[in-house]
Amino acid sequence: MIPIAKPYLTEEEAQAAYDTILTGWITQGPKVQEFEEKFAAHTGAKYAVAVSNCTTALHLSMIVAGIGQGDEVICPSMSYIATANAIKYVGAIPVFAEVQPNTYNLDPVDVERRITNRTKAILVVHQIGMPADIDAFKKICKKHSLKLIEDAACAAGSAYKGKKIGSHSELVCFSFHPRKVISTGDGGMVTTNREDYYNRLKLLRQHGMSVNDRVRHEANKVIFEDHVEVGYNYRMTDIQASVGIKQLEKLDWIVEERRKIATTYNKAFKNIKSIRLPLEEDGYFSNYQSYSIYLKNSSSIARNTLMQTLLDKGVTSRRGIMTTHRESAYKDYKAHTKLPISEDLQDNSILLPLYIPMSEEQINYVVESFLEIVEPKVFNT
Repeated sequence: MIPIAKPYLTEEEAQAAYDTILTGWITQGPKVQEFEEKFAAHTGAKYAVAVSNCTTALHLSMIVAGIGQGDEVICPSMSYIATANAIKYVGAIPVFAEVQPNTYNLDPVDVERRITNRTKAILVVHQIGMPADIDAFKKICKKHSLKLIEDAACAAGSAYKGKKIGSHSELVCFSFHPRKVISTGDGGMVTTNREDYYNRLKLLRQHGMSVNDRVRHEANKVIFEDHVEVGYNYRMTDIQASVGIKQLEKLDWIVEERRKIATTYNKAFKNIKSIRLPLEEDGYFSNYQSYSIYLKNSSSIARNTLMQTLLDKGVTSRRGIMTTHRESAYKDYKAHTKLPISEDLQDNSILLPLYIPMSEEQINYVVESFLEIVEPKVFNT
């Protein structure tokens, strides 16, 4: 069975975790600080704050951005549910906007239509690793005095107009879940260029503690901490961070290899008229966290039938990106939310396997299996 995704972890990561365990310092210590500094340098941001996962990164970003009860935050419904959940955590209201059919990313025109006097921020998602049009959203935010937050859960290693994702705006949130391009088992990161955000993020992730464990440990005088505000236990462990440091060293290579697989898929499927392939415009650089194919109305096979037939052949696939407003937890949105493009993309898209290391034999088998099902006449000619 060829899986949809697989983390690329080697003996180097295992050794790094092992070495860290033996130091006796296994959480919120020197390895976390090292990972933060190296991740900030890699993205081009001034600061990075490691947290337990991307959802907690989004939650803390909402807080430091000043978003609270009754505020509206515009975001895509077509995203993992954590995007909208983070808005609700602070008592704010997710306002779902439409996406562009070719990129799966928020449509700036539709976003601006949905701005009201209660709108406080735009939460833009770089879907499946494809950067959104950051400049367009920065322009809208400046015009309407809004905050811009980036959900870059899938976008480590992606770039927009020559700069890595993570350096373009004030709050950018990353995920290191096993489905992502690099992984720490789980974990997240917030990058920012604002020192005040940086300091408060560090405070909030560790119960609002005024002096962290590492500072107390290294001090030659007795120090007593104060808890200056209600915070959270959103810490990353040093074990995770040690793995993350090794993963980060390989990130550019991993992205390069993922792009080679995507290129192979693009070449193999480019002449199939019944599907639409991912669009990467000039100035946009995707890490191809996922490879999504849209099935047009002219397709000879239904999406779910295609997925099952692939599975029967030993190829795992996934449905298109979820639409949050159609999930049970958001049932109150379903009746009054009209997002035909997002719904169509979810219902008629399929994600194909893409991971490192994926052998040439496996890649070719996925291609052949897909062609045999979708274009049997061409394949058998």
